Amino acid sequence: MTTTDAGLTPAVSAVEGERLTAPEPGSPRSGRRSRRAPTGGFTPYALLVPASIVLAAIVGWPLIQLLVTSMQEFGRAQVFGAPPAFVWFENYVAVLTDATFYEVLARSLVFAAGCVIVTMALGTAVALLLQRLPKGFRLLLSLGLLLAWAMPPLSATIVWGWMFDTDYGVVNHVLVNTFGLEQFTQHSWLIEPLSFFLVAGVIIVWGAVPFVAFALYAGLTQVPDEVLEASQLDGAGGFSRFRLIVFPYLKPIFLITTILQIIWDLKVFTQIFALQDIGGIREKTNTLGVYIYQVSIAGGDFGTGGAIAVITALILMSVSLFYIRRVVKEEEL
Repeated sequence: MTTTDAGLTPAVSAVEGERLTAPEPGSPRSGRRSRRAPTGGFTPYALLVPASIVLAAIVGWPLIQLLVTSMQEFGRAQVFGAPPAFVWFENYVAVLTDATFYEVLARSLVFAAGCVIVTMALGTAVALLLQRLPKGFRLLLSLGLLLAWAMPPLSATIVWGWMFDTDYGVVNHVLVNTFGLEQFTQHSWLIEPLSFFLVAGVIIVWGAVPFVAFALYAGLTQVPDEVLEASQLDGAGGFSRFRLIVFPYLKPIFLITTILQIIWDLKVFTQIFALQDIGGIREKTNTLGVYIYQVSIAGGDFGTGGAIAVITALILMSVSLFYIRRVVKEEEL
């Protein structure tokens, strides 16, 4: 192989008569990649059109209807055919000037934050446990997680409500007879708001941990074993390996699961509503999902309920976008 570029001094090769020069920048032999224009033209965008149309029809149209309803005086009479009257932003003003709405909002945010933190922590721990368990025990744990995940929220709430029952609950029985805590004799867990949300948090976390655990466990199987072994030989402990190696590999999964947990826990309805029927005080334990139902369906004020729903959707979008932006900025740094 010979080169004829007069601008570069040829180097002597091991082969007699051969001279070598450095490859030109941007050539296939150089380490620097040449920038090429993206291929495909409008084809990728055209392929997205059918799915976008279906998504707009399924999700977009109900959102438009909700927005229109939130600007109308839409009550029980309109449900039976009376024409609604547009009140524009009066429903929003009524919601944003109502002290009860801010109490419910603050309560929902704190409760959702606690559930998300506990769910992600326990889900991560269970995923790491699944990675280390022998095959037989891993199968048993996976089946248990699947059973917990498959149980409908209403059924799970009834079962857990029975476990915390005042007279016949398993929790009170164990605390009194096993640990000798007589103050829990016929203790009512649902009367006080703090213990009410403790029970509700247990139910929600119990049903949400399997999803997080399975998602993170699937990601853990893709972390290269040789990288972990090399870091262990270098003296890195378990926490350091997770923080510096495992977590960066799983950051996209952590991002997706956290956003989903925020959305699900902030708009939780079934568990709170069912526990209130069992023994909770609605005025002290309402969250956004239950509050929207009481104002619109039970109260008959669909316009105000629609305004609360729109505000809630905006809050969910803001929280999710804030978390995504924070993660993206950390990636850029």
